[in-house]
Amino acid sequence: MYDLMVIGAGPGGYEAAAYAAKLGKKVALFEKKALGGTCLNVGCIPTKTLLRSARAYLDCKEAGLYGVEVGAPKFDMKKVQERKRKVVSTLTKGVGGMLKKSGVEVITAEAKLAGRGKVAAGDKVYDGQNILIATGSVPAVPPIPGLNSESVLDSTSILELQEIPAALVIIGGGVIGLEFACFFAELGTKVTIVEMLPRIAPVIDSDIAARLMTELKKMGVVFHLNCKVTKVEGRKLTFKDDKGADQTVEGTYILNSTGRAPVLKGVGLEDAGVDTARTGIKTDEFGRTNVPGVWACGDVTGRCLLAHSATREGIVAVNNMFGKPDRMRFDAIPSVIYTHPEVANVGPTEDKLKEMGIAYRKAVVPMAIAGRFMVEYEGHGGTLKVMVGEKYNQVLAVHMIGGACGEFVATAAAMVELELRVDDVREIVFPHPTVSEALKEAILHV
Repeated sequence: MYDLMVIGAGPGGYEAAAYAAKLGKKVALFEKKALGGTCLNVGCIPTKTLLRSARAYLDCKEAGLYGVEVGAPKFDMKKVQERKRKVVSTLTKGVGGMLKKSGVEVITAEAKLAGRGKVAAGDKVYDGQNILIATGSVPAVPPIPGLNSESVLDSTSILELQEIPAALVIIGGGVIGLEFACFFAELGTKVTIVEMLPRIAPVIDSDIAARLMTELKKMGVVFHLNCKVTKVEGRKLTFKDDKGADQTVEGTYILNSTGRAPVLKGVGLEDAGVDTARTGIKTDEFGRTNVPGVWACGDVTGRCLLAHSATREGIVAVNNMFGKPDRMRFDAIPSVIYTHPEVANVGPTEDKLKEMGIAYRKAVVPMAIAGRFMVEYEGHGGTLKVMVGEKYNQVLAVHMIGGACGEFVATAAAMVELELRVDDVREIVFPHPTVSEALKEAILHV
């Protein structure tokens, strides 16, 4: 009899399993593929590994700005792929070692609910007091005729390309599409993005999204907004433009990056009576489903499709199932888009604050207000946008574009989570010279 059985070994599942084991609980973790889930194997880590290589390539091309003369750089996709596989393999082994050290029993098999407190995996049925479902998500497949063409890739298969394509057409201007657009455009691929909404990256602040779009256009990325894809024929994509006229665009490959869908099938949810919606398993702020003893975390809930959010959701569920009151709060979950430049944010967008009727004041300052930014990013710009509450002067939101702003957005997240006021931030000592000083300066400018 296990205290906890976890289905799915992504960031939400394996971190929750290890945490529960460290609390002295008997834990079983079921995974049908590789430890680490989507994020480690075909998501966050491999995409960022590729983007780092593209950044190195760009650094070589821009070395002259720093007084360094180099020859024409060459991008070897096969060697880049080798490095990617090495990074993923090393980290996967690290997760396995961590789970072993924590005392988690890892069972490599596809698992599903099999009754109250039961999980079926392989040819066995396991019993436990609690079950945590962390089955994650997969690339969404919209009903577009021809999307099953051999020339159409998703965010998983595109990671295996051994050569840089001459042209790439991307369906969807969300985070996934933008990161791949940046990667391939920097390497010389002709990139076209077709997006059905009137703007890219709808989850981020509209001002920052507009600045990101400007930066990507400088790389040569072509955007077709307010356009609906109607069909794919081989390497040709047809869409209706913002005036309703049919347009076509061709690419060596077409990338479907229309989002992700929760993994709900094959888990036994219907038989167990677990409530679900189109977006995922329904959970409360404590991680509970409607069925006693059954919990869920991460992408499968559809609440926040970010690895670090999944980890926190899993920890919250474990705390509550074993008697430690805790709840999940989504107001201060930071997010990053790993384009060049990066985009990072925490808290509501300005449009959302207006919609909520929250009175605020804001400041918009250049990243170059911090001297370190000028040192590190010659020839590039950056912007920091901060909003504070009108009544209490607490930090409500921070939105940034420029450099590696994702490296210090956690500081902004702590400010939002703890509801620090401008005067509180004034007392925090930031190291000098660092780009993070721009955050403090922006807040003080309010």
